[in-house]
Amino acid sequence: MTSIEYRVPYADTDQMKVVYYANYFVYFERLRNELLRDSECTYYQMEENGFALPVIEAVCHYKSSAKYDDLLTISGWVSEVKGVRVTIQCEVRRGEELLVSGHTIHACIDIKTGKPCRVPGCLLSAVEKR
Repeated sequence: MTSIEYRVPYADTDQMKVVYYANYFVYFERLRNELLRDSECTYYQMEENGFALPVIEAVCHYKSSAKYDDLLTISGWVSEVKGVRVTIQCEVRRGEELLVSGHTIHACIDIKTGKPCRVPGCLLSAVEKR
């Protein structure tokens, strides 16, 4: 599991003074970057090796709202690698309180051809580290 801390800036909030709902997907993306880094396979390195991971599904379950200046812990892990697909689970917490949970599913593709391909070994190792 990988975790990062993130303090909510004013720019992330809406007119109701809570984090705009779509920003949680941005938080999931921040987490994915660090998760890949922890797996010793950054997005940059993956692209250099000819792979990309477009999102093919994104799900978010909202339980409570984060607000400006909240210190959040965003956590996630690779929960499944099956064929060309990778599922990454995410949680956003304020202290111990779970605010949001969800997942993204990615298809691994060959950048040159745009066709699906097997998931690189570094992501497979992320599942084993869990």
